[in-house]
Amino acid sequence: MEENKKLLGSVTISPKIIGEVEKEVKDIAGFKKKIEEYVAGNITELLDVILYGAIALDVSDIHVEPQEKDARLRIRLDGILQDVIFFNQDSYHHLLSRLKLLSKLKLNITDKPQDGRFTIEISESLIEIRTSSLPSEYGESIVMRILNPKNLISLDDLGLRADLYKTFQKEIEKPNGMIIVTGPTGSGKTTTLYAFLKKIQNSEIKIITIEDPIEYHLKGISQTQVAPEKGYDFSDGLRSIVRQDPDVILVGEIRDLETSKIALQAALTGHLVLSTLHTNDAAGTIPRLVDLGVEPSSIASGLKMAVAQRLVRKVCKKCSTLEKPTADELSEIKKGLKALPSSLKLPDLDEVKIAKVKEGGCALCNFTGYKGRQGLFEAFLVDSEMEKFILTNPPVSSIRELAIKKGMVTMYQSGLIDVVLLKTTMEEVLRVVEEDEKKPDVAV
Repeated sequence: MEENKKLLGSVTISPKIIGEVEKEVKDIAGFKKKIEEYVAGNITELLDVILYGAIALDVSDIHVEPQEKDARLRIRLDGILQDVIFFNQDSYHHLLSRLKLLSKLKLNITDKPQDGRFTIEISESLIEIRTSSLPSEYGESIVMRILNPKNLISLDDLGLRADLYKTFQKEIEKPNGMIIVTGPTGSGKTTTLYAFLKKIQNSEIKIITIEDPIEYHLKGISQTQVAPEKGYDFSDGLRSIVRQDPDVILVGEIRDLETSKIALQAALTGHLVLSTLHTNDAAGTIPRLVDLGVEPSSIASGLKMAVAQRLVRKVCKKCSTLEKPTADELSEIKKGLKALPSSLKLPDLDEVKIAKVKEGGCALCNFTGYKGRQGLFEAFLVDSEMEKFILTNPPVSSIRELAIKKGMVTMYQSGLIDVVLLKTTMEEVLRVVEEDEKKPDVAV
């Protein structure tokens, strides 16, 4: 890996490594073999292999974890961590030093967490690597998050159902109001928000984002990054952004009362505001904002749509099979989908077949049975009835019931629809959707 003189803070991967990895690394076994070839050699080349191999396999995170006698390298592929290789302590310490140097972390600090980043330039494309170090029992654990711009997809490529696509497109084209996307870390919230921005971006509107950190760089959009250590946080940045005459504002995350108040005020004064919030489901958005100290009247008038999402793995098209569901599976599918809005047309459930993954998978899916991921969504709109209901400060369960009554397809139902449409499996939906999210689905 060589320092790139053209772009400050970026590095390039050796063409030799790129050629070898593209030719030989097609799965985790090939990745392991290639690392083994370099593990005892030049540490820069070893890191080149690890980084480019992970990028080639479309990995989201690389984990380097020291243990008592060795160190473990794991990768997160399609949301699941998988072991790649164990290497000795010498290789680990050399790798750690190289990574800290590249990420501008302090080499002499080993007992405190540190965060850094660096950029890889590949074929005129910039891939950000966000690095986190954490003291552990046997050394510093390092996690590298790979932010590959090729993962930035359009609204058309999100794989949305026709009804959701129509709803999302209608709401993001409105001139004002707040849209909040919720879900845990790694559930694709940023990808969805950026897809919204890409859909509405044009030369006639000004879009400004405030993020922590900027994950992907978008052309034609003004992006700013918070710097808490300098006293520049979301609320400060948002105050300044409003004075920049924007049409659309993206706030990376709502974390406190001040940010939520300014964001809602902006939504009420002629701006479309997009943001994220940590809640379990769409209905939880409103009580969460109340918990932060926001007045229900501000939420009712400012919030226009709440979306919750998760990511499920898609079945491998090469090795999956189609089978009739068991009696229990069919019962669960029928029970979960019986309250669906009549506008949603599904195949005859009595005749339906579902996808099953082959045990051990195949080489194409890294022997997991799954290849790639897609979103499960639930969303509701704040219309006049919901607006009045919010003013009563209702609990999550009541908001959820009203949303379902008004036609919201829940995340669990969204998963069951994808099972019926052969996109994923029952096991995968049950793994991703929490138990309490399933109970109210058919209560209305």
